[in-house]
Amino acid sequence: MTELNVTLEFACCDCERAVTVTVRCTGDGLEREASRATVNVPCPTCGQVNQLDFDPSGAVRSVRLYCRRPVPTFSLN
Repeated sequence: MTELNVTLEFACCDCERAVTVTVRCTGDGLEREASRATVNVPCPTCGQVNQLDFDPSGAVRSVRLYCRRPVPTFSLN
């Protein structure tokens, strides 16, 4: 099984502060050329959770806000 430590740098989607995080990736899929992974990272400044899509090389492909579940809105009827 392959194991990598990958350092990712990105700007928080909410407060736009620079964030650096190191993640450990394991699995046989890391050896494939087009492999990608996704991780949820909370911003240390504002606490907003960012969802990162990245390559094993450390290249961040996308950053978006992570939303667990939409909050229902109640009717006034």
